[in-house]
Amino acid sequence: MVNKLWTYFLLLGIVYGLITGHSLNINETILNSAKDSLEVFIQIFPVIALWLGIMNIATLSGLLDKLAKVLSKVLHPLFPEVPKNHRCLGYMSSNIIANMFGLGSAATPFGLKAMSSLQELNENKKVASRSMLTFTMINTSAITIIPTTLIALRMMYKSLDPTKTVLVTLISTVVATIACIILDKILARRS
Repeated sequence: MVNKLWTYFLLLGIVYGLITGHSLNINETILNSAKDSLEVFIQIFPVIALWLGIMNIATLSGLLDKLAKVLSKVLHPLFPEVPKNHRCLGYMSSNIIANMFGLGSAATPFGLKAMSSLQELNENKKVASRSMLTFTMINTSAITIIPTTLIALRMMYKSLDPTKTVLVTLISTVVATIACIILDKILARRS
């Protein structure tokens, strides 16, 4: 759906540019955007690679499993439909931990595995379960301790203090997650 939406926006912009006589601007913008995208990728990649490497070391050393076990005990009350030591709690914990370190790309596989195992527990396969919705909200709000990508972008644009947004990001994501959990509890009671 989102791919179609962006395709429509892109085509609409090109058609509008052609109609208004800005075809040279279209070509220039497309070429500059490609160049800018490559520069951003080259600047951000080392920081993300560093954190993915640290995450991989944490996984291989067993630290991620230990953190996931601790976090799954906290998560169980949020997901009452999930049996106590079910594997999806471990996947959700790993996803949340990766998101805490600003590693959305590392968190995605854990999130997909969590959703897949939650779907196995789901009685009505055509409708998302309450646990699936709760996990989606927690994953979307994603408490972030270290906003890796944001720090990398601020470094790329020569910020005087690239880590200045860490506290603001932490506070806003904690508030967003608390709000999601409260909303989830309210909606669960109504239904």
